[in-house]
Amino acid sequence: MSESRAAALAAVVGTSGGWRRATGIAGAAIGVVAAGAAATVAIERMTVGRDVRRKARLALDATGPYGTLRGTPGRAVADDGTELYYEVDEVEDTGPDDSARLVPRRRRLFGGRTPAPVTVVFSHGYCLNQDSWHFQRAALRGVVRTVHWDQRSHGRSGRGAAQLRDEEPLSIDQLGRDLKAVIDAAAPEGPLVLVGHSMGGMTVMALAAQYPELIRERVVATAFVGTSSGRLGEVNFGLPVAGVNAVRRVLPGVLKALGRRADLVEKGRRATADLFAGIIKRYSFAGRDIDPAVARFAERMIESTPIDVVAEFYPAFTDHDKTEALALFRDMPVLVLAGTGDLVTPSEHSEAIAALLPDAELVLVPDAGHLVLLEHPEVVTDRLADLLARVGAVPAGTTVGSYGRTSSTAQPG
Repeated sequence: MSESRAAALAAVVGTSGGWRRATGIAGAAIGVVAAGAAATVAIERMTVGRDVRRKARLALDATGPYGTLRGTPGRAVADDGTELYYEVDEVEDTGPDDSARLVPRRRRLFGGRTPAPVTVVFSHGYCLNQDSWHFQRAALRGVVRTVHWDQRSHGRSGRGAAQLRDEEPLSIDQLGRDLKAVIDAAAPEGPLVLVGHSMGGMTVMALAAQYPELIRERVVATAFVGTSSGRLGEVNFGLPVAGVNAVRRVLPGVLKALGRRADLVEKGRRATADLFAGIIKRYSFAGRDIDPAVARFAERMIESTPIDVVAEFYPAFTDHDKTEALALFRDMPVLVLAGTGDLVTPSEHSEAIAALLPDAELVLVPDAGHLVLLEHPEVVTDRLADLLARVGAVPAGTTVGSYGRTSSTAQPG
């Protein structure tokens, strides 16, 4: 549910014609959600021209390597025919351009095979894509075999086939089955470590609920980052009660209506790019000194999610409840990590997960928001590396480096 349901609200601003009434309702809800962000944008507009801001965004798009890491591509097919795109980074072998090359599994003498390596499967959040794990991927590259995939209707994966045919609404259970299809295609054998952020963590829980034998037989460790096992309908996004009630009352219907006129909505969305950026920053990061290039990287991922996809996924979060499935993770090392300033899946939800998994490591990161993996990547990477070392996925004492300082004021270590 990542990047904020509240951030997704900005996508509905600015349509015209027969949709003015719907956008008026949406605008009222957005006004409550984005008051602080809009005030900041208003001050900026008095001092910086629109053309300058546009050029600044283009410059930031060209800054840094964020989202440029690529691996060996593959495609899995979900049970409803949706094509799911994934990439594999193999161990130890990278090409001169730093792109991963497939390392064939070595045969033993007499025709046997060496055991399959541990594979770490990363699942991303709502309105993001596999590139949201950029810093962790860069740090672990060549150290352990990893699979990064795009959830249906996100990134390079296909639009949800069942949803396009109007056969059934999107559900978190469907995402769990999608993850199973990716595992079958990209890591059909060998031990697994599952890592999920926000909606990705919910996807991991849905996988467990539907395929408990897979969890028992192959999963050796799990990491839940900024996610929830349920009760998302109670999240207040840091708003007063009146604001929360207004958003909950109108948002599902407005998103559904506007999702049917995606072309008009996307035009309005581009016209309100500054407000949209302010909302994303508020609901993605807690610190004030986030690198502008990283903030723009997050914004670019989120704004690339079409409004009809935003609308399609939103109702599934209210129905999400996988508390019982957490029992399947009790007998393995588990990392539960969240930012204390997360307004989307508050850290209390991570504490609730950890309370049901007494042996889990609970890490609450100060001055971190929902996109803690981008805001404090060194903390996330360090704890993931420790988790991997504990299950033998990487040799004890392996150094993955401190790649990923994103604060604009951070000094080289």
